[in-house]
Amino acid sequence: MAANKMDFKTLLESFANDIESKFALNVRFNPEDQLKGAMENLLRAVGTLLALKITVVTETQVQEVKGRPDMGLTVDSLLTGYVELKAPGKGTDTGRLRGTDKAQWEKFQNLPNLLYTDGNEWALYRTGERVGKVLRFSGDVTTEGARAVSVADAGALLELLREFLAWEPLPPATPRALAQMLAPITRLLRSDVMTALGDPDSNLTNLANDWREYLFPEADDAQFADAYAQTLTYALLLARFSGAEALTIQQAAQTIHAGHRLLADTLKIFGDEAAREQIEVPLRLLERVIAAVDVDKLKKDTDDLWLYFYEDFLAEYDPNMRKERGVYYTPLPVVQAQVRLVAELLQHRFDAEFSFVDSNVVTLDPASGTGTYILTAVQHALDQVERARGSGMRASAATNAAKNIHAFEILVGPYAVAHLRLTQQILAEGGQIPADGVHVYLSDTLSSPYAPPPGYRPLLAKPLTEEYKRAQTVKAQTQVIVCIGNPPYDRQQMTEEEKSTWKRKGGWVRFGDKGEEGKGILKDFLDPLAHSRQGVHAKNLYNDYVYFWRWALWKVFGTPAGTERRPGIVSFITASSYLRGPGFAGMRQVMRETLDDLWIIDLEGDNLGARKSENVFAIQTPVAIAIGVRYAAPRPEVPARVRYARRCPPVSAMCDSPGRRRKNWSSWGKSRGLMTSVGAIACQGGQRLSCPQAIPPTGPGRF
Repeated sequence: MAANKMDFKTLLESFANDIESKFALNVRFNPEDQLKGAMENLLRAVGTLLALKITVVTETQVQEVKGRPDMGLTVDSLLTGYVELKAPGKGTDTGRLRGTDKAQWEKFQNLPNLLYTDGNEWALYRTGERVGKVLRFSGDVTTEGARAVSVADAGALLELLREFLAWEPLPPATPRALAQMLAPITRLLRSDVMTALGDPDSNLTNLANDWREYLFPEADDAQFADAYAQTLTYALLLARFSGAEALTIQQAAQTIHAGHRLLADTLKIFGDEAAREQIEVPLRLLERVIAAVDVDKLKKDTDDLWLYFYEDFLAEYDPNMRKERGVYYTPLPVVQAQVRLVAELLQHRFDAEFSFVDSNVVTLDPASGTGTYILTAVQHALDQVERARGSGMRASAATNAAKNIHAFEILVGPYAVAHLRLTQQILAEGGQIPADGVHVYLSDTLSSPYAPPPGYRPLLAKPLTEEYKRAQTVKAQTQVIVCIGNPPYDRQQMTEEEKSTWKRKGGWVRFGDKGEEGKGILKDFLDPLAHSRQGVHAKNLYNDYVYFWRWALWKVFGTPAGTERRPGIVSFITASSYLRGPGFAGMRQVMRETLDDLWIIDLEGDNLGARKSENVFAIQTPVAIAIGVRYAAPRPEVPARVRYARRCPPVSAMCDSPGRRRKNWSSWGKSRGLMTSVGAIACQGGQRLSCPQAIPPTGPGRF
């Protein structure tokens, strides 16, 4: 150790003298650039001293790729960290950075191992947190050279460099730790993609144009950059969990191609050499970090690794996106309750003995997230099959489920997870996957179901065209019996200034095929307001969950005035604002005209009003479960029977004690075979519901 310290002091003195000689020249120069050669020589010499095979790559700073670290290091051919050089005198206190330096730090703080130095000060940062103290030389190397470095300085810097060069990705022990590890690197990748999109002729710009044309025509650069970053992260992650050892783009794509073809094809294109030139820093980090994941350890300690993963990931990666897209994990008891209710209706009113795996039942989750609803539905139905026919019948039932279960998801991350989870579930049951893969589609549910795919273009054309056609077929042609899930709820509110730049949400439901305000099927919710001179309240309808309700009623039942026999069920948990208030009168009218029966379970959850109640989600928006049913041909002239229950004070409590249902519980739902399931919901975890009641079709703010 002592010998190393003295040997290193000699190296450090040479480094200092080199810098002094450059700064002594009477010429104009970039101060940071004068450190590069000396720093590169020092790092290589340290590698020899510590018996490490170090390779130093000096990054070329170009205008198109701002904020790339000055140097990257590999140890024994494995990416280890980055070095960022600052002009002498700027220091390494990131809290004092300003202007361009501050903007760079906002990116660099996502790096897991970064050495900052201005030649006199040295600091090590890992994912934005400084490791140890800032090291300062005794003097100034630009004017004093070797005299600026003491023995103590050399010893302290040697230990700092040992720590820097010894970095290894720590295998995460939990799914949450995995999410926290990947989120900052994915964020850095997204930032680099956004920078590259500033060049209209870059390969990434061409990819973005294809992405918009084939899948998401309204996506802006920020949305593409996010999709790109999440695609690479999740495709590499799926490859690691599918057994890939050498985690390169090519190997990963080959590993996941059989089960996840769209992701594999997209990964190959996104990871093209020409495209990755501008994203090399975060991409190499992703490959190294994901390669270090201990798959067996993560699987060992959890029944479902992916159950909470995406919500944890998005909370770390982009909490604003999480809120905007409504990515909040639906509590499993809520999902199970909805599934049980729908399953009993399928059995008792639709002659589907095995509910979701019956050959005549087609199920769709239009905003699937990570697939919890469809997986729960399949599991519930397979358990029914086993109880009635024995475990040997589960495999064939799983095969049937794979044909008839469909899901749409607009975000790449949860799409990848849902695709993986459903594939694993079907295969684990011994079932067979359809030739075109499981029916989880990367698609915007609210886009037009009739728009044809664009003409041929290079790069992403083939895989995206195939995905587009598959999703369009389901939207426009597939007869869905059950639409179930937890669609997002977000009311878009914009200032006058923002209206000129933001794209309004609602897609085809709001704007129709011609893209004109008021020409979509949402018109059916709006017209009754205009007729009753309540149009001033229409602004409340411009909410994601309202668009999904209107889409689901169209998809399952067609138009309310239609004559064809289209029975089906819609079960959503959404914001409950549609239950009352004049702005939703048209929505309630359409629901009563379309449905025969509608059950409302008001879970409340308002933490802001005078009557506060706990929410099942980590949000402040009150929510309600709805189960809407039509049994035969539409009868718009006969209003649906609406039954309602909500949490209430103990005076009208439904439960004798938590988890137990009172024997005299109302006959609500008894004639529909819903008694058991609704009772279970009422007392799930001690929740209290008021006695269910029929709601008359008239009255302000009422169904």
